[in-house]
Amino acid sequence: MKQSDLKYSSLIAVLYFGMNVNAQVTPKDTVTKEQKIEEVVMIGYGSQKKENITGSIGLVTAKDLADKPNANPISSIQGKLSGVQILNSGAPGGSPRVDIRGISSLTGKTVFIVDGMITDDISFLSPQDIESMSVLKDPSSLAIYGARASNGAVIIKTKSGRGKKPVFNFNSYLGIKTVTNIPKMVNADQYIELYNEKLINENVKDPVFLNRSNYPADTDWFKEIFRTSIINSNDISASGNLGKLNYYLSTGYLQDEGNLNAGQGINSGSGFNRFNSKVNLTYKVTDNITIGNNFTFSKMRTDQAQNTLLDAYSSPPVYAPINPSTGDYQYFTLAKIPNSRAKLDLYRSQTREERLLNNIWGEYKFLKDFTFRISYSSDNINSNKYEYTPTFNYVPTADQKPPKLITRDSRTRNYIWDNTLSWKRSFGKHNVEVLAGFSRTRSSYAQAYADALNVRYNGNNNSLNIADGTDIVMTTYDKGDRNVIPYQDRIESFFGRLNYDYGGKYLLNASIRRDGTSKYSSNDRYRVFPAVSAGWVISKESFMSEQNVFNLLKLRASWGKLGNPDVQRAYTLNTSIINGGAYYGNNGSPAQTIDQIIDPNIGWETTTGRDLGLEMALFNNKLKIDATYFDKDTKDVVYGIVQGTVSGAANWNNYITNAYSFNNRGFEASVNYDTKISDNIKIGVYGNITTLKNEITSVFNGSYLQTGASLYGNSIIRLQEGQAVGSYYGYQVEGIFQSQAEADAWATQNGAKAGGFKFADIDGNGVIDARDKTFLGSPIPKGTYGFGVNMNIYDFDFAIDFQGVFGNKIYNFNREQRYGNESWDLDFYNNRWHGAGTSNDYPMATNDQSIILPNSFYVEDGSYIRIRNIQVGYNLPKTFTNSMSITKLRLYVSAQNPWTSFKYHGFSPEILNTDRVQMGIDNNIYPISAIYTIGMNLTF
Repeated sequence: MKQSDLKYSSLIAVLYFGMNVNAQVTPKDTVTKEQKIEEVVMIGYGSQKKENITGSIGLVTAKDLADKPNANPISSIQGKLSGVQILNSGAPGGSPRVDIRGISSLTGKTVFIVDGMITDDISFLSPQDIESMSVLKDPSSLAIYGARASNGAVIIKTKSGRGKKPVFNFNSYLGIKTVTNIPKMVNADQYIELYNEKLINENVKDPVFLNRSNYPADTDWFKEIFRTSIINSNDISASGNLGKLNYYLSTGYLQDEGNLNAGQGINSGSGFNRFNSKVNLTYKVTDNITIGNNFTFSKMRTDQAQNTLLDAYSSPPVYAPINPSTGDYQYFTLAKIPNSRAKLDLYRSQTREERLLNNIWGEYKFLKDFTFRISYSSDNINSNKYEYTPTFNYVPTADQKPPKLITRDSRTRNYIWDNTLSWKRSFGKHNVEVLAGFSRTRSSYAQAYADALNVRYNGNNNSLNIADGTDIVMTTYDKGDRNVIPYQDRIESFFGRLNYDYGGKYLLNASIRRDGTSKYSSNDRYRVFPAVSAGWVISKESFMSEQNVFNLLKLRASWGKLGNPDVQRAYTLNTSIINGGAYYGNNGSPAQTIDQIIDPNIGWETTTGRDLGLEMALFNNKLKIDATYFDKDTKDVVYGIVQGTVSGAANWNNYITNAYSFNNRGFEASVNYDTKISDNIKIGVYGNITTLKNEITSVFNGSYLQTGASLYGNSIIRLQEGQAVGSYYGYQVEGIFQSQAEADAWATQNGAKAGGFKFADIDGNGVIDARDKTFLGSPIPKGTYGFGVNMNIYDFDFAIDFQGVFGNKIYNFNREQRYGNESWDLDFYNNRWHGAGTSNDYPMATNDQSIILPNSFYVEDGSYIRIRNIQVGYNLPKTFTNSMSITKLRLYVSAQNPWTSFKYHGFSPEILNTDRVQMGIDNNIYPISAIYTIGMNLTF
């Protein structure tokens, strides 16, 4: 390859710690040994050589995203980067949650900058269109984005045209999805045994025991609601050059049937499909002027069957889905639980979304060292959703309701206008780059809501028309209990950055950004966010010139400050009318009173972070090591607290204000080793680990908040100083009472009896009450890790990736919530207490609410290790492909999530709750599936 070819080839940063990725060069992937490839990293409003980076930035390339059966690109890098925890959604089309170096805010999200457009959801984007991702982890890297990046940011560069000849790529895979690790439930005989046993345990007077002859069915409700489904993806792209025009064009279609089985065909269950197209154009008008356009259009449909997992978990197996005597759906008389089969067949909900993202930009170079760039991005989302609930005729007449149709038509509009001026100059060994910029962002949302009764569905979506119903309600936006209000937000920003290095040896980066947001009142509308980082490339010192071990040895440190405006906010007081008004003598007058206390001075959340890192590359760059210590403090986190001194206010126990301060600190380490045994054999190994300690360091007025899922008013989450976010709060179980005498001899405990939980008397006063509740564990892992191996042996390639977490706890709310005669899992049946000495860990079968309280029995180990992906590929011989005028044809098979080792008594220890406060509670969570695929990559 000539040096000129190398210069104009696209080289994106690919060797980063914890990753095993190789620089991609088109049209050839070979570079002579003498030539040095400089790694380039995408940073805010530009790029920089990897060697000169002073912040913490993780890199991902197209190779790590391709050939993975994930609708959302970010799912494919789970376990690949240190400091980044990704929690996937099992629901088709669901977006994963990304936590970068812990939990800094309870409301904000990690953002994605796609070709200059900032968004918090990239489900519209095909992984095949992405060339690289830069994951900004430390505040010094993020500060240039100010208010938009307080929870982390990922810069995404999509592919562009290159080379003079057109290149076509076709990628396709077909796979099957199956739910794994399905909990085993009791069968009909075991259920009847436990039911009758429960009546005895609860001392029911004149109990009516179940008889198997009266309940002939034996239904596995999980088998009833799950199915093996198909996932299929096809993408084709064309790229090249037409004179001064570089182009990249692509289109693709993804279909994911989902694993919820709607057997009547009325509802496709939980299916998702996406059509996407992309056009990236770059035109060089003159030697100094370049313009471009990045255009993305997607059309998505999501079928949203009601999630029936909890219903299936709770349904007695003694009922069949269909009543054999009537041919209609079976009604449960033992428990008020919906028939899962009926819900899947009859309920219908669907969301259709069209999204158009467009970025127009121009760049002008003048006076040799100056570059002016202007960029305008728009993101338009139109979403139409309906929910249809028919009359359930199989339930008693008194419980039947008329059919109801709800529609929601929403419009989201986001615009960003960026202007930057940069100056780059070298003075001997002094290299300086200065950037100044101005940015404006506008976001708006509006929704039209309508509902009607007695709409009749005939099997065709066109029959679902609000106008055909009765009792029609229509609003221009959701209000009241619908909890959605239209909004329009603006952010105005001025920013600047200085990059300096002396001979590539001493590095300095400093930035400042001033953000103003319409979300806050004028007294706290603008904030300034500075950052500074420095690096020392020790390997370039003269005293290192004689050594041949280190190719790179760099020490770096950074400090930065960020702000988050995306918080809960209310500007006006809510009031309620007093019935009858107020009376003065005999005259009545309308009157109002304050119903809620609102803090009108809610302001910015701010995060200040520090990190110290060491980077090494050894043995001719074969071994790369990165070690980083990070520490960040977030102050004025907006969330609710208890205001016990406020009387008469409805929100005394959830007063929202700038209430909390958090600290996240930990250590990251990543190792990557690549070696070439021969021209035909290459091996790579990578590994990374991150430790994390999250702590609430202060709460306004020394208060707290009891919140989260609850059973009979007993919430299981408590936010309090000294604890991690989302920590569980309840009673510590000391064992199981083996006899009534033992229960009587214990501290005074309501409902204490043989077979019940023995709660610890924390305060030692001889009475078990709310003062004996204690913290039971945290949902935040103490550590996350990933490692893997990849090999290329002649025309074959093999890769395996592992991923896991440790030190976190899951609250099994599925198991705890019992209101009547719900079913039990087989683990409980096999280990329950059913007589003295039978168990000191599992209680008896009961629905006694004095026993079923938030406690440590339901807190389980969330640690796991998983094979995230295995893939085997084969490149057809060039003698064959050349004869077919094909550049490359690769066939592969893969398995995603085929094996997971864990102790938790549920589908999966990977619990995705979008609410960070309840992040570890398993309450009807859609499970993760194993996906087995075959696919092909064709280039011609």
